[in-house]
Amino acid sequence: MSGRLGVWLMGLLAYLPLPVLRGLGWVLGRILFVLVVPRRKIALRNLALCFPQASPAQHRAWAREAFVVFCQTFLDRSWLWSAPREVVLRRVKLQGALHELEGDTPTIIFAPHFYGMDAGGLALPLHTTRAFTSIFSTHPNPALDAWFMRGRQRFGDVRMLNRADGVKPIISSLRKGGLLYLLPDMDFGPNESIFVPFYGMQAATVPSLSRFARLGRAKVVGMVTRLTPEGYVAEITPAWEHFPTDDVAFDTARMNRELERYINPIPGQYYWVHKRFKTRPPGEPSVY
Repeated sequence: MSGRLGVWLMGLLAYLPLPVLRGLGWVLGRILFVLVVPRRKIALRNLALCFPQASPAQHRAWAREAFVVFCQTFLDRSWLWSAPREVVLRRVKLQGALHELEGDTPTIIFAPHFYGMDAGGLALPLHTTRAFTSIFSTHPNPALDAWFMRGRQRFGDVRMLNRADGVKPIISSLRKGGLLYLLPDMDFGPNESIFVPFYGMQAATVPSLSRFARLGRAKVVGMVTRLTPEGYVAEITPAWEHFPTDDVAFDTARMNRELERYINPIPGQYYWVHKRFKTRPPGEPSVY
């Protein structure tokens, strides 16, 4: 019941002017920053580890911004997933190396966990007719899971694959000339990861980007989606040169270096509330 009620309320919020919705998200974010102590501590610890040169006051400002942007982008799903197409097109801009999306070359879009990632996920099928695949994990609430699925598939030829479906359908879609929207920048534990540097820390990192690019004979482009006062801007980078190689660890370390470049201009919009360094190399204590 609570899930269905939440989806209904989000449908109502879609009618609010964007500045009002963003203001509501700002208030909620500031409140959550105070109340949700465990996640606040995780964000502050991540920022201290990744930006040791910054002051504690700067870490706190970035963490507070991350909570605000989280709430604003969550509320924005109301109009992203139900407003008319022309509203979404007006508010969500796709720019950068758009020529990389042309043709039928298998293409992986490296889309890290910036809070605007769902807006970026809609920008692609709005601007290309190519088949578009993304990987998801099932939400435990059926009503919310259905809402997420409907929203993410509302435009274009979008196929959502569950992580449990395995690699074969992903590679098959790529080899047919499709786009793969990939978010491999979380800590999924030691069984799925290798250790490579991320901001100078050894981080358990899923090497799927290198492996999918090699198996799918695909090029890789980056995509960063920024929240702006007017909506969102999703930026496509040129295809990465000399990627993939035959060295999965080398490629995965490069992925993290590229991610650092994407984060540095907008650290307050990245998903710092995740325990990115939860899995430690053998013998190392927890950093949390």
